[in-house]
Amino acid sequence: MKVKMILPALAEAESPFWRPIKYSLFPPLGLATLAAYLDPDDEVDLQDQHVETLNLDDNPDLVVIQVYITNAYRAYKIADHYREKGAYVLLGGLHVTSLPEEAAPHADTIFLGPGEETFPAFLKDFKNNQAKKRYFSAKRTLAGIPPIRRDLIKRNRYLVPNSIVVTRGCPHHCDFCYKDAFFEGGKSFYTQQVDDALAEIDRLPGKHLYFLDDHLLGNYRFASALFEGMKGMNRVFQGAATVDSILRGDLIEKAAEAGLRSVFVGFETFSPENLKQSNKKQNLKKDYEAAVNRLHSLGIMINGSFVFGLDDDGQDVFKRTVDWGVQNAITTSTYHILTPYPGTKLFKDMEAQNRIVTRNWDMYDTRSVVYKTTKLTAQELKEGYDWAYKEFYSWSNIFEASLKHESAKHKLKHLFYTGGWKKFEPVWNFLIKTKSLNNMLPVLESILSKVRSTGYTKNKYAEDSINEPVERKNLYNKKRIKYKLHDFHEKINA
Repeated sequence: MKVKMILPALAEAESPFWRPIKYSLFPPLGLATLAAYLDPDDEVDLQDQHVETLNLDDNPDLVVIQVYITNAYRAYKIADHYREKGAYVLLGGLHVTSLPEEAAPHADTIFLGPGEETFPAFLKDFKNNQAKKRYFSAKRTLAGIPPIRRDLIKRNRYLVPNSIVVTRGCPHHCDFCYKDAFFEGGKSFYTQQVDDALAEIDRLPGKHLYFLDDHLLGNYRFASALFEGMKGMNRVFQGAATVDSILRGDLIEKAAEAGLRSVFVGFETFSPENLKQSNKKQNLKKDYEAAVNRLHSLGIMINGSFVFGLDDDGQDVFKRTVDWGVQNAITTSTYHILTPYPGTKLFKDMEAQNRIVTRNWDMYDTRSVVYKTTKLTAQELKEGYDWAYKEFYSWSNIFEASLKHESAKHKLKHLFYTGGWKKFEPVWNFLIKTKSLNNMLPVLESILSKVRSTGYTKNKYAEDSINEPVERKNLYNKKRIKYKLHDFHEKINA
């Protein structure tokens, strides 16, 4: 059977502000994960429109398309094209799960929620000519999933081909997050078995990894065992965590010891009212600066995430946010205009309040205003967002933030990482066009090398698990979760 798997390009790809490097970072891991369920004899072609020109002149038997909100119209057009040619077309992903009735006319079958359970069920039905119109994931588990088909990934076209996901979902439920809709009706956060995650890591070449998990530190027992097992693997890695998980216990130290060198942190807003509005309870009454200091003491660079346009935001929010990032030496900042994705509580609330001004999904890119604002006008919000990016990444602020670090090595790391990411666009474009992105990995690994601790003292939020019950601390005792590397190799080679 000939199978075509497609990740259509986002609408932003046609924008004058499009940065090719941003979407040349990670391969389409979700599709490569599903491909592992296909028969070894199947002829599989995985195409990512962000890094290659789609070939639409072929004649596959089965077409699988992953749909995000800002590639939805393009995905539907591609789906219609292949259905006209007689192919059986599948649509799945975040947008399909949020708006199944919109997606259904463009597909023979749609998938709601994660596909580790439903895709193999579909393949069995398809071979028996009994395929259903809709599959919903109810049983959520990652136990025994087959190894990702990384042979289908064109590694030389990505800066970070060693991306990996060892959990699904998130333990938190922020009102603006579209992941809640995707995992509705079943477990919203679950993990791989530790041995399986370590085996996947061991299969990856080189030194650098990027965990794309929404919250790598979300399950203490799993994460602790994972980091223990990674000791001695000589890896450097990046991932995402919450302010609360950074301040609590010693898990962030375990991560740093295993090789964590850069972390994405959802600060989002400094306003308690905005945090309450967004149901981001995990950030309430948390000391952001204490979290920053703790990360810096471990030599971990920070990518801070901030949202503009929440109802308590006034005209001063942009300057305050940029100034805070520079003064606290945040390595990179990712800014977003509040976006009410379909399927989220935020969208439902705004729809009920008649605040949604457009349903043109191409504009739901977190850089456009698609709802009626309150204290800020739509123009003020857009202009403030654009100003924040330009100001934070000005050379003067890059240098100022770099000099805030204590060690010379951390100062240089900050300077090279931030400057390289934002100030050398022609270089990135050249590397992309010549398919040489992967050659930059040694440079990235060098920048992510270890920085010695500056002797940070745990604050009141991070006292050695002081607020955790003794039983829990005993449960997570190192001796009970010790995964020595040589034992692990014996298991997978048995």
